[in-house]
Amino acid sequence: MTDILDFTGKTVFVAGGSSGINLGIAQAFAQRGARVAIISRSQERVDAAVAGIRALGGDAHGWSADVRDPDAVMAALSSAHAALGDFDVLVSGAAGNFLASALGMSSNAFRTVVDIDLNGTFNVLRHAHPYLRKPGASVINISAPQAVNPTPLQAHVCAAKAGVDMLTRVLAMEWGADGIRVNAITPGPIADTEGMRRMAPTDEAMAAVARSVPLGRMGRLDEIANIALMLSSPLASFVTGAILPVDGGSSLGGARKLDASWTQR
Repeated sequence: MTDILDFTGKTVFVAGGSSGINLGIAQAFAQRGARVAIISRSQERVDAAVAGIRALGGDAHGWSADVRDPDAVMAALSSAHAALGDFDVLVSGAAGNFLASALGMSSNAFRTVVDIDLNGTFNVLRHAHPYLRKPGASVINISAPQAVNPTPLQAHVCAAKAGVDMLTRVLAMEWGADGIRVNAITPGPIADTEGMRRMAPTDEAMAAVARSVPLGRMGRLDEIANIALMLSSPLASFVTGAILPVDGGSSLGGARKLDASWTQR
């Protein structure tokens, strides 16, 4: 029987792929036979991620690029395409975050997160389009619950990720004629990620987050990666414009809804 999640011979490009959720996605595709290209701002972290994937037998390549810089993104995309061919899967997940009230952050701080999360996503998708397989490419943006859930101390991320969700839907409409599917994954609280450590810097905060999830635990990196594999497979051949929560039910609210006051402890 053919493995429907076999990506042998496919090329996967992951922006922000040197750590956390994005690295987990890159590793999962490499384990399934794909050629993986990674970009991130730090060449040192890119090299470490590539070495880690290769140590597990995967085919990985990497370039440094800041997603806020369109010229750097174009150069990295061009290099990856020259080395690996058309992209069958494109994952855009570079992100920035910190805790701050609207009155407690500068205009520059707000702009920085919007530049990374929203403008960076646009830069990656816009300039990758010429290199996407047509038809058949799968584009996946990594969103966040703040896109739809107003969250104290997260005005910058709420605004940026709401933009990412709408960009996902618009490009799904515009690129559908090319046979390109565009979707987004919205991870809930995922253990062992830099973002979660920033948002819940103490054991008490981590425990409070876990209790807030209807399934009663934090998510795992592989649980996000598995959804990326599914969305890029024939299993999701008629899925585009979807914003898919992978959060253990934490976006549902209700009795387990987390009181954001814990972030100030």
